[in-house]
Amino acid sequence: MAAEIIKVVDAVSEAKDVDREVLFEAIENAIESATKKKYADTMDVKVTIDRETGDYKTYRRWMVFADDSRELEDPDIELRMIDAVDVDKNANPGEFVHEEIESVDFGRIGAQIAKQVIVQKVREAEKQKTIELFKDNVGELVSGVVKRMDRNGFYIDIGNNAEAFLPRREMIYKEAIRPQDRIKAILKDINTDLKGPPLILSRIMPEFLIELFKLEVPEITQNLISIVGASRDPGLRAKIAVQSDDKRIDPVGACVGMRGSRVQAVSNELNGERIDIILWSDNTAQYVVNAMSPANVVSIVVDEENNSMDIAVEEAKLSQAIGRGGQNIRLASELTNWKLNVLSETEALEKDDQELKDVSDLFVETLSVGEDVAILLAQEGFASIEQVAYVPVSELEKIDGFDEKLVNELRERAQDQLLIEAISTEEDLDKHGPDEDLLSLESVTEELAYALARSGIYNKDKLADQSVDEIIEIEGIDEELAGIIIMEARADWFKDDQNND
Repeated sequence: MAAEIIKVVDAVSEAKDVDREVLFEAIENAIESATKKKYADTMDVKVTIDRETGDYKTYRRWMVFADDSRELEDPDIELRMIDAVDVDKNANPGEFVHEEIESVDFGRIGAQIAKQVIVQKVREAEKQKTIELFKDNVGELVSGVVKRMDRNGFYIDIGNNAEAFLPRREMIYKEAIRPQDRIKAILKDINTDLKGPPLILSRIMPEFLIELFKLEVPEITQNLISIVGASRDPGLRAKIAVQSDDKRIDPVGACVGMRGSRVQAVSNELNGERIDIILWSDNTAQYVVNAMSPANVVSIVVDEENNSMDIAVEEAKLSQAIGRGGQNIRLASELTNWKLNVLSETEALEKDDQELKDVSDLFVETLSVGEDVAILLAQEGFASIEQVAYVPVSELEKIDGFDEKLVNELRERAQDQLLIEAISTEEDLDKHGPDEDLLSLESVTEELAYALARSGIYNKDKLADQSVDEIIEIEGIDEELAGIIIMEARADWFKDDQNND
C-alpha cells in the first residue's frame, strides 16, 4: 500500500499544483481519523508517513504531566510521569510518549481519503495560493467573467485560476448581473478564513469610481491630473474632485471628455450613475461651493471650531441644493469632510441677524458699552469676551471710530469681566466641588474631577450624560480618556439593564 500512497500524492500534486507535503499531511490526518474509529475516538493518534517510500506507522500517544500536577484531566490522552515511564523510560513532563499500534489498511480507506480529505486540502491550498497572489492588491481594480451565482452573490473568474466573490450587498442598486457577463470591481478585502471565498469584491466603494476614471482618463495615469476624493450614492449619483498642477490642463474638461464620452463610459459601467465632476480648490470655502454643484451658492459662513459651514442659496434653488432625500448635500459633505447646512437666503439673513444681536447684547451687558459700539464689535467678527480682552490692540484700532483710549478701556473691561467669571467659578467650586461619586471613578483624578466641575459636570450622572465630543475640549482630556471615564460613569446603566433582564 506504500506505493499506492506515493502514487496518489504524486498524481494529485501534479494535477492540482499542490505541495506534496500538504498532501502527505492530509493522508496522515485521514489515517488518524480511521484509526480512531477502529480503536476509540477518545484516543490521541499520530501517523507518520515516510515521504520517500510511502511506508507508515501508527502510534497512540499521551501528553506527560508531573506526578503532583493538578492539570491532568483525561487519562485517555494524558499520563502522570509515574505511568508514562512504563511507556517510554525517557519520558519528560510537557512532552508526548508514543506506543506503536497496528495501522489501518490504506487501501480500504484510499477512495474515501481521495474524495474527502485530499480534495478539501487541495481546495484549502488553492485558496491559500490565491490569498498569497492577491494579498498586495487590495483596493485595486479587477475584472472577470461571472461564472455562477447564488442567493448571496456572484462568483467571478478573475484569471490566474482565481475566483472572487461579489456579495449582493456590494452590488450597485438595481443592476442586473448574469452568468457570462464581464464585469469590473474593486478588490475590497482578503478573506483569510479558508471556509469562505478568499477574495471579496465591491462595486459600491468610492474607490471603484476613482479606478474607473483612471482607466478612461489617460492624464490621470500620466500624473497630469490627480483625483482628490470621491463620494457616492451607488447607482444614483456621485461626486468626484479633481485638480491639476498644470495650468494648461482643464481637469474637469479632461474627465468629461469629448462630448462627454469619458464620463459617460464610467457612468455606463455604474448602471447609469450620474456623476458630478468637481474642481478641487485649496480654498476650503471655494471647494465647498464647487462641491455643491449644480446649486449656486449665494453666501457661506465657516465655523472652523465645529468643522461646519452654513451655505445660503436662492430660495428657488433650495430643493436642488439639498437634493432628493438630502442626496446632494450629503455627497458634498462626504466629499469635503465638512458638516454642511443649507439655508435659503432669507433664513441665512435671519440667522445672521439673530447671531449679531446675541453677540451685541452680550457686549452691552458684560462690557457696559452702548449698542452702537457693541454692534460694531459684532460686525467686525468679535464673538466673545476673550477675543476683546486678548486680541492685539492694532486689530481693535482698525475699527472705524475706535481710538486708543476706547480700545484700552474695552480691553480692561473685558479682562475684568473674565476675572470676575473666573473668581465666580472658583467660589462655586468651593461651595460645590465635584461630588464623591465623581471622585470615586477609577480613571478620574482629583485634578480631572475639578476640571470637569468647572465645566458644570459635578457628579457621575452628569458625566454619564455627556458624549466624547462634548468633553474633549476640557483641558487634560483626550478622546481616549473621554471614552474611558464616560463608560465608567455609565457602568450602573448596564447593571440596571442586567437586573431588568
